Amino acid sequence: MIFPKRILLIKLRYIGDVVLSTPLLRILAKRVPSASVSFLVNRGTEGVLQGNPYLHETLLVSRGSWKSQVGFIAALRRAHFDAVLDLTDGDRSAFLSLMTGAPLRVGYNRENRIRGKCYTHVVTSDYGSMHMVDYHAQVLSFLGISDSIGQPEIFLSPMEEEQGRQWVQCLTPSGTRLVLLHPSARYPFKAWPPERFAALADRLAQEGNTVALIGNHREDLLGRRICELCHSVPHNLMGKTSLPQLAGLMKFSALLIGNDGGPMHMAGAVGCSVLGLFGPTDPAVWGPRGEGGSVIYKSLDCRECFYPGCHRGENSCMKMITVEEVFDKALDILSAQTTQQELTASRIYGKAGSGA
Repeated sequence: MIFPKRILLIKLRYIGDVVLSTPLLRILAKRVPSASVSFLVNRGTEGVLQGNPYLHETLLVSRGSWKSQVGFIAALRRAHFDAVLDLTDGDRSAFLSLMTGAPLRVGYNRENRIRGKCYTHVVTSDYGSMHMVDYHAQVLSFLGISDSIGQPEIFLSPMEEEQGRQWVQCLTPSGTRLVLLHPSARYPFKAWPPERFAALADRLAQEGNTVALIGNHREDLLGRRICELCHSVPHNLMGKTSLPQLAGLMKFSALLIGNDGGPMHMAGAVGCSVLGLFGPTDPAVWGPRGEGGSVIYKSLDCRECFYPGCHRGENSCMKMITVEEVFDKALDILSAQTTQQELTASRIYGKAGSGA
């Protein structure tokens, strides 16, 4: 088989989706080392690809005027890609795949829409039957690649890593462990109630942990509301970090607890332990990938009210998750880290925790 020289990956979704796509980059670099790999993503998600050594360039899809979009398509055409691997399963990405003129165009079409005509090959396996990392990896078979898939990765520069270490050291001057809480969600029915995050923050603080809230600037109001509900007010870092800065902070944190979303996958990609709170989405498909990932999931059939919203009230899948069980699970995870606590302290504070 003749391997392509220029490969374009496309994932026009959200931060977590892009993170779950990153294992393909390492495999392509290994199996097609002479190829130049580009990645087309939505603006605002590119930060998780920054510094990836297996990536030639990151492209941002144009969503401006018709003139700018036509110019963008023309630029894609001039790039002369040999292969397009579209991981999105969407109409826009399928159209852009076609417009590249690449002789090999692989994509998904689980809704059996006309967009399938845009590809030379359509992945036919059942969506929901495997984790998304493995689902993405199926496109590689059309390049004759069948390697076992690895874990999502985010690469930090030495400066970003040092900044993360110093930030954690500043937030935890007494050498306590830093626990990050991500209380927001793209859809309300995927969110654990804010008052429960507040109660959890208080319980964690009572156990001697330092707690910080993370999220983007649009979620700052939620962060302030949770802080107002807390007795031991956590650090509110919502909107105060770029994606690489957040990844650096995660690398030196003990645990992230949060709803199903991008930060959960980011934390796992830099080696931070994760406790994901799942309701309408299946963690077998969307859960944290890797050894440090745990979930709490009630396994309700959410098909009847997943869109546009949930009507189960207090019996909803997220409200069935109690503060007590999240707190107990978090303590189990943190307790299991005790044997590595000195090593973690040395990474953050220097030898023998001497910076505390």
